[in-house]
Amino acid sequence: MSDDAIEPALPPRDTSEPLSRAIGERYLTYALSTIMHRALPDARDGLKPVHRRILYAMRRLRLSSTGGFLKSAKISGDTMGDFHPHGDSAIYDAMARLAQDFTIRYPLVDGQGNFGNIDGDNPAASRYTEARMTVMSEALLDGLDENAVDFRPNYDGRLNEPVVLPAAYPNLLANGASGIAVGMATNIPPHNIAELIDACIHLIRHPNAGDETLLQYVPGPDFPTGGVIVEPAETIAQAYATGRGSIRLRAKWEVEDLGRGQWQIVVTEIPYQVQKSRLVERLAELIQTRKVPILADVRDESAEDIRMVLEPKSRNVDPDVLMGTLFRNSDLETRFALNMNVLIDGVTPKVCSMKEVLRAFLDFRRDVLIRRSRHRMAKIDNRLEVLEGLIAAFLNLDRVIDIIRYDDDPKAALMVEDWSKAHQAGIPRATDQRDYVSPLRGTDPKTLTLVADPDAIAPAELGDESGRGVPQRYAGHEDGLSDVQAEAILNMRLRSLRRLEELELRAERDRLMEERAGLADLLDDEDSQWRRITEELRETRKRFGKDYAGGARRTAFAEATEVEEVPLEAMIEREPITVVCSQMGWIRAMTGHIALDRELKFKDGDGPRFVFHAETTDRLLVFGSNGRFYTLSAAGLPGGRGMGEPLRLMVDLPNEAEIVDLFIHRPGEKLLLASSAGDGFIVPEDEVVAQTRAGKQALNVRAPARAKVCRRVDGDHVAVVGENRKVLVFALDELPEMARGKGVRLQKYKDGGLSDARTFTLAEGLTWRDPAGRTRTETQLDEWLGKRAGSGRMAPRGFPRDNRFT
Repeated sequence: MSDDAIEPALPPRDTSEPLSRAIGERYLTYALSTIMHRALPDARDGLKPVHRRILYAMRRLRLSSTGGFLKSAKISGDTMGDFHPHGDSAIYDAMARLAQDFTIRYPLVDGQGNFGNIDGDNPAASRYTEARMTVMSEALLDGLDENAVDFRPNYDGRLNEPVVLPAAYPNLLANGASGIAVGMATNIPPHNIAELIDACIHLIRHPNAGDETLLQYVPGPDFPTGGVIVEPAETIAQAYATGRGSIRLRAKWEVEDLGRGQWQIVVTEIPYQVQKSRLVERLAELIQTRKVPILADVRDESAEDIRMVLEPKSRNVDPDVLMGTLFRNSDLETRFALNMNVLIDGVTPKVCSMKEVLRAFLDFRRDVLIRRSRHRMAKIDNRLEVLEGLIAAFLNLDRVIDIIRYDDDPKAALMVEDWSKAHQAGIPRATDQRDYVSPLRGTDPKTLTLVADPDAIAPAELGDESGRGVPQRYAGHEDGLSDVQAEAILNMRLRSLRRLEELELRAERDRLMEERAGLADLLDDEDSQWRRITEELRETRKRFGKDYAGGARRTAFAEATEVEEVPLEAMIEREPITVVCSQMGWIRAMTGHIALDRELKFKDGDGPRFVFHAETTDRLLVFGSNGRFYTLSAAGLPGGRGMGEPLRLMVDLPNEAEIVDLFIHRPGEKLLLASSAGDGFIVPEDEVVAQTRAGKQALNVRAPARAKVCRRVDGDHVAVVGENRKVLVFALDELPEMARGKGVRLQKYKDGGLSDARTFTLAEGLTWRDPAGRTRTETQLDEWLGKRAGSGRMAPRGFPRDNRFT
């Protein structure tokens, strides 16, 4: 093998670099790709790459707003294969959102079929739906064929795609955007196009206008689902000035009179990005859990429009109080977190104010105008060149026909002919510019003869005397025709050789000369450019303003009528009930105050344990053997027609814990707590009210000890009895008062533990029920009086055998 055949050495495949640098560089590459090519919109056209590619692919498929529909699968497939090498499901989801009028303020895709709904249902599969562009998307693409923007190769280099769309209106703010990138996110609400264009025109006239001035034209977002913005104007102004903030949005509602004093609330608009089905479920949950007891029922009567009916519990309920409560407890009121983080010039991410976003759009529109004007000038120059050649042919028609008829290479002959001297011999020259076309010779159109002289063309026909705006090569044809002109003459049809066609060519040339001069003036004067942009914006406002379907503002503004938060008890209608809790922990509420000794039905093997009178406005306290208190609303208890429900389903009471006591909460009272180990203390009743299902720990116990006693404090002394039947009486002030803890020793035991404890007034004596069921009161208690933590003495004769006080 020769030396020339030796292949060059390949670089080593294994490289060594620090792990931190390797990971950092690769993650930075991924982060930049996510920021620039996926998550953040461009400030110029307001689109992400996937949306831009979808619209461009639809344009290549000629899916105009007045044309036919095409299967969504074909659209997403072409987009994926030609421009966006990602999953077709992701592309179809992005396209479906562009067609949802409840998601996007001005839909860019006209969908036919099931594209989802406001209840949160997903669109049908792409093989079932069809789509085409809307006039709004066509306005974004307008000028794409006029070199308005740059193009770049697609992912595999086969095709070119636009870097950005020309965008005839500020789509970024009109339709909004949302996305999450690496280390940053964006969330821009939609706005009204007419208001945005008014702000743009004001910004053109007053480039130094402040952000607060623009709010006179754009007072706030305009959401596709309507609603009412209740955020103060000062807060909205601050958010638009900094690019960050939040906007408070409420549902739109009204009171519907049903007659005879009855009424109901009808919700006609819900906040943006709230799924109606989940909102109804949440309201139903509030009714079931009695968190809003003044709400009786919710019905979804929506068809094409939203109609949610809310029925009050009573006609005496204030509608504002009811809605204020629902606003606090459901998504009938939400906050839209505004974060205007966008790509400036498609490269630099920046959190912008409204003025900066509109300024970026206007500067881009000026670039588009200049590029389109230059492109049009190039087209005019090319057409003028052709027109001058055609006009020269008409002025020397006989010579042109002679060349085409007899010359071997007519194109070359046309290009070398000296047209300044060519004329038909024997034909008189025209002496008047107006008569450069001779009268007809004969009456037969087939024998029409044109007599022309290029010298008779006055300079005014080619522009003004200076030839302003006219390429100098068009002023005459002494050097022969160009290649383009000669080709145009050869391609001319015979039926074009008529006098009217020549007049049309001259008229067209004059119009193009005038248009070219106007374009030259436009490119030379910046003020003229801004005037033209203003005219274009006004035309866009006329197309998509109030007269456009859905162009009128949908979201209203109002001051937040803050209703003072009403306690839960105040919203409950006060009614008498009888609370029944069985030995197995099944609880229910019987209507009215029934006799406490009335025989009730229970499950097999179960029986009564707690039965007491209460009212629906009461709160119940449950004390478990684990030392925790749980709180129940009496209005939330199940009805008394059945056996009730397990109390453990209403609170998080562990299975191994037993119910020690169940009673009505009385604010301001105190409780005596004690464990089976003989420890206890006094706790304020207000301190043990729990706000959650998990309850609130009060008495700390450690196995095998458990909470044993919970008695309301009433008196000045404490009586304690142990399992050894010894009784000890001591002063109440010997017990500490605390919110939580193990407590102090109440009574000392050699074996066993505490059986019961209670408080009483020493002067009135200690009362208990003897084995025969008779109530006995012992006033002479000197034998059992002592200090706390003493052993005590044996109980008096007749003391209950279960070692419990009454």
